[in-house]
Order: sequence, then structure tokens, then C-alpha cells
Amino acid sequence: MARGAIAILGTGSCAPANIITNNELARRGLNTTDEWIRTRTGISSRHVASEGEATSDFATVAGRRALTDAGLTPADIDLVIVATLTPDLRMPACATLVMQKLGIKNGTPGFDLNAACTGFLYALDTAWAMISSGRYKHALIIGAETISSILDWKDRNTCVLFGDGAGAAVLGKTRARRATFAGLHFSPKRAHTLPPEILGVRLYCTPDTELLRIPVGGSLRPLTPENHAERQHYIQMHGKEVFKIAVREMERAAREILEQHNLGTDQISLVIPHQANHRIIDAIARNLNYTRDRVYVNLDRYGNTSAASIPIALDEARRSGRIHPGDLTLFLAFGAGLTYGSALVRW
Repeated sequence: MARGAIAILGTGSCAPANIITNNELARRGLNTTDEWIRTRTGISSRHVASEGEATSDFATVAGRRALTDAGLTPADIDLVIVATLTPDLRMPACATLVMQKLGIKNGTPGFDLNAACTGFLYALDTAWAMISSGRYKHALIIGAETISSILDWKDRNTCVLFGDGAGAAVLGKTRARRATFAGLHFSPKRAHTLPPEILGVRLYCTPDTELLRIPVGGSLRPLTPENHAERQHYIQMHGKEVFKIAVREMERAAREILEQHNLGTDQISLVIPHQANHRIIDAIARNLNYTRDRVYVNLDRYGNTSAASIPIALDEARRSGRIHPGDLTLFLAFGAGLTYGSALVRW
């Protein structure tokens, strides 16, 4: 069923003011060096929440900035979705806290979803479908994380990889509908007259729950003093296996969405991948024959911000002039579950 023309009307992002460099991690006693981290991950620093800061704080700022960018107010929003695996509380949903802080009107539906690092693409597809149903006009979708709260800061295999932050987008129907064929050429003049349009999203899950997980803290194994002492309430990852699957499945997601829209890899202006590790990003770019200048990377300054990764990168890419009217942008993500996906946007 055709979804109709749904646009990204505005974007915003936010990261904690506190920045921790690789050298700072080493000074804190972690068995590592700046060179060790950079050569293996591409990360130089990451933003980390200070005491008293939480996921909803960053999500609220990012959401407010996206609303401003879209030229809308909280009163215009009739749907809120927050993608996160690190909500402020077990309940209520982080989305409700964000709505309260933004002053979004009573009666507006809001909820969280957890697809780990693929979360923003899951939120994008969900909002796209809900707006296309005709029941909603404007959706605020946010990817937000405080990953530092679930990290073992003594484990150099995980703690060096992640950071905190949030990215947001406002979605709504376009005033003028584009042709739905993604490969159609649009003149620069027409491209300026139409908002950025979501052309397609593909989502996947290949269940493998052992490779990337937090073993305790849920209903299966509630947190106890014993497993807390064993540090079982932090992220655990089998890095080599995750690397191989991430490269393979994100390439698959890219090729399948391009094929679906009769596009070649050379027609993509900019790839915005999940910012997990520079080796993963480089491998995907190489497999798809993309030079590094066609792939947006801010991993060096943020680390892996999970569901916030793609929307932060998107907001930065737009504001830094990396995206131009008429460009085709390809989003690629991969996360725990194992979830992965792709999306196409015409600007």
C-alpha cells in the first residue's frame, strides 16, 4: 500500500556538555591508550552525561530544536515516539517525560520503542505508517540514550565505544506530492520547492540474543546484590561476531532497498550509517564502492550513541552543508537483537 508523501520537516540534536577523551579514560586507570582506542575504533572522545542528567533531558532539547527547525510548536505535534534502550525510568515511558517537558498537549499519544542501535529507523517507519493512516499530522521522533549508565567502566572492550546524546526529527505530510519512483530525476528548481521526502524504509530482525546484551535487570533475571557484584548489569558484547554480522547485514539492507527503488549505489549522494566503529563503516563503504567523502562520520567525537547515532549525524550533516536539495541519502543501522535496517530520503 502506498504510504503517501511524508517529509522530514526538521531535525535537532543534543549531547551532554561533559566530554571524555581517550586520554582521560587512560588517566582514570583503564588499561588502554589513546592510540589503542583510535586505531581500533576511530573514536577520540565521547559525550557523557553528568550526575543528574538523564535521557529525557537530551531528548527534550533535541526535540525542541527539531520543532524550531520545522517551524512548528509543541501544539502542532500529535504523535511522539522515543527510541531508547536507556529510559530514565522503568516506567513511565521516556516519551511521556519528554512530552511533559516540552508541553505537548494532553491526549497526544506517546510511547517508547527499543530496537537498540536500529531504534531510530524503527521509529521512522512507525511514524511514517501512522501519519500515512490519516490519523496523525505531525510526529516527533527521537533517538536518545544515556549509554554511560549501562557501561562497565572497567571493561575496555565496551566502555571506550559508547557515548550519550539525542537526535530528533519532525515528520509530516508534504504540501506537494512527489512522484513515488525514487529513481526519477528532479530538477534543482523543483527540489527547492518540496520538503525532504521519505522514500522507503526496510527493517529486519535475525534473532540472536547472545551476542550483544545486558544479562540481568529484566524479568528473567532481576537485579540482585549478587549479580550486581558480578557486574552482570552492564553491556556485554562479542565484538568479532558482531562486526562480521553488522557488515554483512547492513550491506544487505542497503542493496535490497536500492534494488526495491531501482537505484544503483552510484545514485546515492550521502550515506549516513550507524556510528558504531570505523572498521565497520569502512568495510561497508568498501563493499558498496563508496569513497569516504560520501559517507558521513562523526564517530570520532561521539562514539556509539546507539539509537541517537543516526539522527545526530543527520542533523549535523544538514547543518554543515553536507546535504543539498535533490540529494538521495541512505541510512543504515544495526543493533542488538539482532536488528538492522535501511532508509532512503530525497532532499
